[in-house]
Amino acid sequence: MKKPPITIGTVALTVANLDASLAFYEEHIGLQVQQRTGAVAYLGVGGPALLRLEERRGARKEMRTTGLYHFALLLPSRIDLALILRHFAQMETVLSGLADHAVSEAIYLSDPDGHGIEIYRDRPRDEWEYIDGQLKLTTEQFDVAGVFDELVGSSRQWAGLPAGTVMGHVHLHVAHISPAEAFYRQLIGLDLVTRYGPSASFLSSGGYHHHLGMNTWNGVGAPSPSSDSLGLSWYELQFAPDLLPQVLARLETAVIPVTAHENGWLVRDPSGNPILLTAQEGDA
Repeated sequence: MKKPPITIGTVALTVANLDASLAFYEEHIGLQVQQRTGAVAYLGVGGPALLRLEERRGARKEMRTTGLYHFALLLPSRIDLALILRHFAQMETVLSGLADHAVSEAIYLSDPDGHGIEIYRDRPRDEWEYIDGQLKLTTEQFDVAGVFDELVGSSRQWAGLPAGTVMGHVHLHVAHISPAEAFYRQLIGLDLVTRYGPSASFLSSGGYHHHLGMNTWNGVGAPSPSSDSLGLSWYELQFAPDLLPQVLARLETAVIPVTAHENGWLVRDPSGNPILLTAQEGDA
């Protein structure tokens, strides 16, 4: 399948104890450390980094602010979901929930610093349901038995997250839905997929169920976290090379500050959530 014009790349987090975080992400989640330099480490599954972790000793996670609700790792298949669910049971990993969202099946948990994590698999697109032009996204009971049935007759064993695992989407806490939605639609170029009443919106590129979720569940008008708190350092939006200059031009016209950062440009959405804008590499 052709890569959507806009995709999610690396998610960068600040953590209180890098060693403890790496142990969790390696042993429980199954990511591999690709690089570690001092207080910074990159993790992935053999391709581009999925996570960047930076230690900030003494920092604390602030509550009821904007920022990360969860990042979501997309697995290639349902049997991969079964393998990690069995692994979590064997490791006695604490989970916060399981859900069937009609378009996907998902496992939820948190890392040692309280960063939300979703691990999920997508249903085929021809099974997605639309109602009055909007994609049906729901929360139903997770079919644990059905997922574990994928392992019947299989000799596959847990060996970490499989090749092909990608950062499927990011879900953010925002202060207000309307300005956040306008920013991501009009300036960034994402499409509205569906809304959950006045408190949540889901947007995507290329017809996906969502690359970005946003909600006001931490309170309408929630403040941004302080600069020295634990949480989201930035998340990466990758653009088709011909799109990125257009996005930067729209941001300039709207007088939105953009600064050069690493291999891209850093900008903040209306709720202060930091985004690293980069160009996509290669084809899917």
